[in-house]
Amino acid sequence: MAGSDPNKLMAKADKLTRLSLTRWSADWKSATLLYEQAANGFRIAKDYEKAKEALEKASKGQELISSPWDAAKHMESAAALAKELGKWNEVADFYRRASELYVVCGRSQPASDALAKGARALEDSVPDEAIQLYTDACVLLEDDDKDQMAFDLYRAATSVYIKLEKYTDAAAFLLRWGLAADKCNATNSQCKAYLSAIIVYLYVHDIKQAEKCYNDCSQVDTFSRSDQCRFASKLFSAYTEGDVEEIKRLSQSSTVNNLDHMVIRLARKLPTGDVSALKTHASDEQEPLDEDDLT
Repeated sequence: MAGSDPNKLMAKADKLTRLSLTRWSADWKSATLLYEQAANGFRIAKDYEKAKEALEKASKGQELISSPWDAAKHMESAAALAKELGKWNEVADFYRRASELYVVCGRSQPASDALAKGARALEDSVPDEAIQLYTDACVLLEDDDKDQMAFDLYRAATSVYIKLEKYTDAAAFLLRWGLAADKCNATNSQCKAYLSAIIVYLYVHDIKQAEKCYNDCSQVDTFSRSDQCRFASKLFSAYTEGDVEEIKRLSQSSTVNNLDHMVIRLARKLPTGDVSALKTHASDEQEPLDEDDLT
């Protein structure tokens, strides 16, 4: 049927949005309906490039007729098609635009979800952009006091950092997760996040930074009284004593098993450096006995 030809629907819609001597104002309401119909037709025909274009225009139309929610939905659909086409820049741009439109609606959760969808789509192809999208998604929820809703996002971003071997960034994001958990009294998640950050530092054999992280986190009462803190203390003792077997034994403990898989994999490889030197260093720091000092 000629009326259902998506190319003709697009042409008709385009005509309705152009001003002329006989049309002094654009009819975006009618045009938007035609763009939506064209998008469906192109999708059925598996012409994803044209379907994407139709959805972009339908989104613009919904926005112009004051329907930002529907505009956001169309933009998400366009982003999904951009993913199918491997157009990664458009994937990021479209999901960001969808998120902005949800913010206009006053809806932080779907706004964050849109960014998270974009991040997941880009993890393999553009991981740095994925991390930025995850981070921005977290910020939307943090600013709306919905920190607990962001836990999966903290986990996902940390996982990408670890895959990229950006371990310092991974540890920093875990600490951020811990702070968010503290805000919403999620004590178990908080303590696991802090211990995970310590393990990440130990994995890169940055003992000094790991100890600083442990000392800082121990200032938090919730952590200082936790099983995770006691475990970290035992782990540092094993490092100080240069006890490789004890470090390996601890890495197999139930405390580690309850962490996220990305951290468990790192813990299982501890120690990653020479710990015998730590024992020697610890011994050297002990003050030698002065036989002439009998006080």
